[in-house]
Amino acid sequence: MFDKFTKKNKNIKIMLTSSLLSLFLAACSVTPPKNTSNICEIFFEKRDWYDAAAAMRKKWGVPIHVPMSMMYQESSFKADARPPKDYILFGLIPWGHVSTAYGYSQAKTPTWDDYVRETGNSWADRSDFDDAIDFMGWFITKTHKINGISKWDAEKQYLNYHEGWGGFKRGSYRQKAWLEKVAKTVQRRGLDYAAQLKQCEEELSEGWFWRLFT
Repeated sequence: MFDKFTKKNKNIKIMLTSSLLSLFLAACSVTPPKNTSNICEIFFEKRDWYDAAAAMRKKWGVPIHVPMSMMYQESSFKADARPPKDYILFGLIPWGHVSTAYGYSQAKTPTWDDYVRETGNSWADRSDFDDAIDFMGWFITKTHKINGISKWDAEKQYLNYHEGWGGFKRGSYRQKAWLEKVAKTVQRRGLDYAAQLKQCEEELSEGWFWRLFT
């Protein structure tokens, strides 16, 4: 009887370990969408991303195409994206990264900590798309409140995202022609994404039951 109980316990442990390992490997195997130039193809490939983006829009009132365009610019939709490493001693010895930015949104640690504290999302992870896009919705909303930038203005929202609210207010971006050029690229991509999304959102918003028949 005792042997049977022990054997059953072992089987349960093995099953739990296998399940946890599967979840871990699945998380590690997240790859960027195949076609990042088309938001419809992004969301058809990764349906759960659309659900997360729609939830962000409902929660923060932020149009989906704005954070998606900014996220493309920041990480190319790579879950584990990091800035380049810094080097010391004639550029030979690696010494950490040039910034604490990490994940889909390239959120820096102090700003991410502010987000976690203000939203109470204590389990948030920068390498999780759902959390990353919610973070961007939060940031865009705060930019609107602090600097009066429309939630639909991808160009100026990106400048705030890159320079910070204080930096934008001081006009630090005006000394960076390259950054202004990138912000305009973000704006153009955002407009493309917005136009594309209009063509496919009705289908994307269908419930899981109807998706079984498509």
